[in-house]
Amino acid sequence: MKYIGPHVSASGGVHNAPLNAQSVGAAGFGLFTKNQRQWKAKPLAAAEIDAFKKNMETCGFVPQAVLAHDSYLINIGNPDSAVREKSTAALVDEVKRCELLGLPLLNIHPGSHLTSSVDEGISHIAQSVSNVLDKTEGVIIVLEAMAGQGTNIGGRFEHLAAIIHNIEDKARVGVCLDTCHIFAAGYDIRDKDSYGKTMLEFDNIIGFKYLRGLHLNDAKAPLASRLDRHESIGKGTLGAEAFRLFLQDDRFDNIPCVLETPDAGLWSAEVEFLKSLSK
Repeated sequence: MKYIGPHVSASGGVHNAPLNAQSVGAAGFGLFTKNQRQWKAKPLAAAEIDAFKKNMETCGFVPQAVLAHDSYLINIGNPDSAVREKSTAALVDEVKRCELLGLPLLNIHPGSHLTSSVDEGISHIAQSVSNVLDKTEGVIIVLEAMAGQGTNIGGRFEHLAAIIHNIEDKARVGVCLDTCHIFAAGYDIRDKDSYGKTMLEFDNIIGFKYLRGLHLNDAKAPLASRLDRHESIGKGTLGAEAFRLFLQDDRFDNIPCVLETPDAGLWSAEVEFLKSLSK
């Protein structure tokens, strides 16, 4: 089973997210559990939690088909300890919101090392994730593979492997591959041979046992551009074959396969097209 669907709006309350996903024919989806551009949000009310769970059941979504995403403001790789502590506290809150909603996965951008080194950034991220895990229960923190833009950590599989290596509770950490990001980072996936080589590299460096999510995005920029620019499926530089290879690979079964493509008006068609590739 491929849990294909877009990252949908939760405007008006998280209980609306399953309804929005169902409306485009999704089998899974992504969402923010709070405003992604604000540090704080009011706590989830019991009625909203109940409505979310009811809508999940009514719309036929299982919790493992959903990939929540944390706030864009969080940077647990920041060399400034005060900002890093603020980010860690915000991440604790994000995990606890997932706990309340019964969602097992929280996707995060690993962070940016800014004025420090990559190794220092990796150390800060691993320590912060460990602190979050100590203060929460159940939810798996999913490290997203990045495009390698600026000082963002996660543009190399080695970055993610090093973070995981430095986290003691490895049962609660995973990885999300993003088709646009890894292509922009220099990992070719456009044909069978290049895809096989990249997946072998991923398995050797990180391991498929840590795979917890997939972001399905076409790319505006060319291979190894290090530019994080998403494009609608079939309108970018990847080509349909890349998506067919992912969706016919049973190693990506039973995890959220989430579109973060820019044109919501195309989501229904994109979901239908991607489902057809998976058959």
